[in-house]
Amino acid sequence: MRIVFNTAAPVSGGALVVLAGKGALAGPALALDGEHGGQVARAVAAARFEGEGIVELLGVGGSRLLVAGLGDTTKADAATFEKLGGAIAAKLLISGETSVTVDFAGVAATIDAAEAAARLAHGAELRSYRFDKYHTTMKEKAKPTLAELTIANAPAGAEAAYVALDAIAAGVRLTRDLVSEPANIIYPESFVERARVMADLGVTIEVLDEPAMEALGMGSILCVSQGSAREARLLVMRWNGSGDDSSTPVVLVGKGVTFDTGGISIKGAAGMEDMKWDMGGAGAVTGAMMALAGRKAKAHVIGVCGLVENMPDGKATRPGDVVTSMSGQTIEVINTDAEGRLVLADAIWWAQENLKPAVIVDLATLTGAMIVSLGHEFGGIFSNDNQLAAQLVSAGDAVGDKLWRMPLHESFDKMIDSPIADIKNVGPRPGGSITAAAFIQRFIQPGVKWAHLDIAGMVWADKAGALWDKGATGYGVRLLDRFISDNFEGK
Repeated sequence: MRIVFNTAAPVSGGALVVLAGKGALAGPALALDGEHGGQVARAVAAARFEGEGIVELLGVGGSRLLVAGLGDTTKADAATFEKLGGAIAAKLLISGETSVTVDFAGVAATIDAAEAAARLAHGAELRSYRFDKYHTTMKEKAKPTLAELTIANAPAGAEAAYVALDAIAAGVRLTRDLVSEPANIIYPESFVERARVMADLGVTIEVLDEPAMEALGMGSILCVSQGSAREARLLVMRWNGSGDDSSTPVVLVGKGVTFDTGGISIKGAAGMEDMKWDMGGAGAVTGAMMALAGRKAKAHVIGVCGLVENMPDGKATRPGDVVTSMSGQTIEVINTDAEGRLVLADAIWWAQENLKPAVIVDLATLTGAMIVSLGHEFGGIFSNDNQLAAQLVSAGDAVGDKLWRMPLHESFDKMIDSPIADIKNVGPRPGGSITAAAFIQRFIQPGVKWAHLDIAGMVWADKAGALWDKGATGYGVRLLDRFISDNFEGK
């Protein structure tokens, strides 16, 4: 969608949106009511409009007019305007309208007016995303038509405020594209090729193939891919906007299982098609790197993605096999469907050995147990550092990618002791997401602050939300970007 900021008043053409809070109509809404002989007031009264939702009516000459609710303007924050922009986009996306103008004159908010206008545009941009590339017989009335949103009477500085948000939206789009693509299109090698677009933004791309990983002793990640015709890859994306080549990076690690059959411990057929998005953690890390580079973040951040396909064949890892990780720790593979933690173990160890970070955050669609615990409302966060956990929860709250702190305790760690190896990859059924986190923690080196985000319930939505349609949500991109912005930029 094209976003335009115009300091002038609205001109005729396309749909027109005026904003209104609780109480009597005021500002542009009141003026519009006068121009239409009280029709606006009658429409909002008939709709029982109380500053919430959107009321649509036809203006003079058949133009589409909308009154969009701001709610209580004394509480109108960034999220309010993002959701409002999203609601406007959702309302008009397949309406037949090609353009919409939002009159921003006199808008009251708890944040700077320029920031409010930019946030409204950002919400519209996020909500207008569709993944329709494989539809060849879609009816015309189902196709998106809305191509441009103009903010009229835009406050000074709104366009400048939008620049960084536009870069973040590009990162979200990349993540949604990666997560939405089927597994015959996105697999380890092609995932890497999609990420190479970031080279134009200044991101340095490094890729380890299977021989390189074998030479490093990365038996944990390779045991997942060995049943697939698709070879594994370790993708490394480096962005240093700190201005200091010797600065310590923050490392983001993503689980990238581009399709997960469960391996020999094969999943049931029902719903297995959803496992194309088992690379949602890697997708979020990749999108976050694009966002950071796109807005020229003044921080040193490196994204590492372990990319594999988990398939069953005669070469696949069997339950009961013992493999040796890059760390030297041996792992008894009890269940080949608990493969994400095996990928993360080597990816995280490689990052620590080669990048020497003080902070690591990993993201993974790791366990169904997390969905049982938190549904599709929160991602789970496990951490060995209270401050780091608080920083991530705060960043998630700020952008709407919510996190809930989960426990880590030595009692869970004991549940993954193996009788024949150093560790086994699953514990008992109770506390499954916690024992998975405990497994990953065994590969965290002393002194490294670490957080594990289990986002299994968040990367895909079966119903539309305020800022996404059904399908890939892009969860994690804005969270990571805000985490870096709040805690590491310029430091």
